[in-house]
Amino acid sequence: MARAWHRVRQFFGALRPRVTAEERALAYAFLTPELQRLFETMTLRDQAHGIAVLRRVHAEAGDDAALCAAALLHDCGKGDVRTWQRVAFVLLGTAPGLRARIASQEGAGWRRALWRLQEHPALGAALAEEAGAAPDVVRMIREQDSPPGGDRRLALLQAADNA
Repeated sequence: MARAWHRVRQFFGALRPRVTAEERALAYAFLTPELQRLFETMTLRDQAHGIAVLRRVHAEAGDDAALCAAALLHDCGKGDVRTWQRVAFVLLGTAPGLRARIASQEGAGWRRALWRLQEHPALGAALAEEAGAAPDVVRMIREQDSPPGGDRRLALLQAADNA
């Protein structure tokens, strides 16, 4: 039930995302100019979420530059995805085999959106690497959905993302 309530709050929060000048300045403090440009390509919804994740990891880990940059950019691989496509992706998560068959790099735009949501860790890692992110940032973005093992920083990123 807690997970369902989390998703309801997430949905309504996504309807009117905003990022203040203060929040943008906070984000930019952890990003090089190239990574700032990558951050700006993200939807406002994903920027706001990245800043929320940044605040959580920063409270736990302080000024860990790589962890803070990964927090801000972990969803940069999603691209422009509509709210209904995100909802469909989450709902199809109850049938991952079906979701994997529907999501496609080719075909209708909505199927490509589902594919980007499914593959966003790898896509985002490639974009971050191309923008000159440090290897640790690229790794944490790529592994954001993987078991953290003994990696405390990855565990912090995942906990902050799921909070």
